[in-house]
Amino acid sequence: MKSQIIKEKQDLTYLKWSHIRSSSGTAGTFLKSESTIDGIKKYYKLSNFDSIKGVVGHECINELIVDRLLTLLEVEHLSYELIHADIDIEGNIYDTYLCASENFKKRNESKIALDDYYRINARKGESHYNFCVRQGWKEYIDTMLVVDYLILNRDRHGANIEVLRNARAHTLRIAPLFDHGLSLLYSCMSDKEAKEFDVLEDKRCQNFIGGYSCYENLGLIDKKNKLFVDKLHECDKKYIFDGLEDILSETFIDKIWRMIYERYQVYENL
Repeated sequence: MKSQIIKEKQDLTYLKWSHIRSSSGTAGTFLKSESTIDGIKKYYKLSNFDSIKGVVGHECINELIVDRLLTLLEVEHLSYELIHADIDIEGNIYDTYLCASENFKKRNESKIALDDYYRINARKGESHYNFCVRQGWKEYIDTMLVVDYLILNRDRHGANIEVLRNARAHTLRIAPLFDHGLSLLYSCMSDKEAKEFDVLEDKRCQNFIGGYSCYENLGLIDKKNKLFVDKLHECDKKYIFDGLEDILSETFIDKIWRMIYERYQVYENL
């Protein structure tokens, strides 16, 4: 599924939503749903939802932005659609944007969270990072650490990295990067907050690999080995934000781009 924006409002009131508490300690609730149409299973996520105010966050838009960024950098990842829709939550109709994705598991694959896989298979005293290197996932993990720094991902806990196993074929692989909603300016609810946001500030983040600092986690990687096939250019802003001009304010778009590009320059100069 290619990333795209569906602006014509869809009727998705048939979807049933389940609650997921944010694991990073943020206020509010995140909801998910799923459907199977013509044999294709889709998973849906809402931005931060408040039972009084409705959908108040913009995490789903972040998923699309990061999707496009990773496409430019040629990093394997889960793709998202951003869909304008009416949804029904407990009898109330909300007009909102949500994101949809397809299953990244192949036939006969099962999944296990990386933290659980580590608990079962790690050697005594082995760090999370060294365990992943021993599994042959060094390039994946190093790339993930850089991506999480670029977008200031606050929520890369051990269940947001998955291992996929096929017992019949005796294969094991790590899943494409996914779940980047709690990143960028997700904590900003107004243009004023966005303007005041320090794009290079090293905020405390929940990381299974490394520590609480996305910047300090860059110290784990080999700085001589550039991880992206292509470089990020100023002209890439147009591609990343194409179609979002009437969904995000100009203030948010400009600040998010500054955040990505300035952090990318820090990485390039390490």
